[in-house]
Amino acid sequence: MARKVILFIAETLDGYIAEENGNIDYLIDNDFTSGETKDREYEKLVKHVDTVVMGRKTYDQVANKLSPNDYPYDSFENYIMTRHPGDDVGNIHFIDEDVEDLIRGLKQESSKRDIWIVGGSSVIAPLVNSDLIDVYQIGIVPIVLGKGIPLFSDKTKFKEFNLVTAKKVNGIAYLTYEK
Repeated sequence: MARKVILFIAETLDGYIAEENGNIDYLIDNDFTSGETKDREYEKLVKHVDTVVMGRKTYDQVANKLSPNDYPYDSFENYIMTRHPGDDVGNIHFIDEDVEDLIRGLKQESSKRDIWIVGGSSVIAPLVNSDLIDVYQIGIVPIVLGKGIPLFSDKTKFKEFNLVTAKKVNGIAYLTYEK
């Protein structure tokens, strides 16, 4: 069975994944995740994922801002897309190749789990355009930034999707789409 490629990401109500400067404090400093229901969407995802693909800016935000003392994706194979690759650090691979080629190769690996696309339009747009993302699970957080870094850039081509599920967990609306 082929590995699925899953975009699992949060965006604001107005479609931004970060502020213009890349800041993602809006995800950390708000109480929309607290409530009567425990948000288990991330836990569900990581049960069937063993590979994470992200851009360098996203990696820097996660490693330096979100979790500077404990990298949260240590248990996965990590592929960091960058124009300035460096030496691998354990299971963190800094690579300079087309993300489409990387994903096509990863999808062919047998007896592996699914692949998680974490974010950044430089990674997402080529994968959307090449029809390489199988599942889009987008958490809509109840915040309007007004401006910022959009989930889908102007480099993303027109696509239509099928809504599979819509779920409310506290203040977040999780929408799952398939191609």
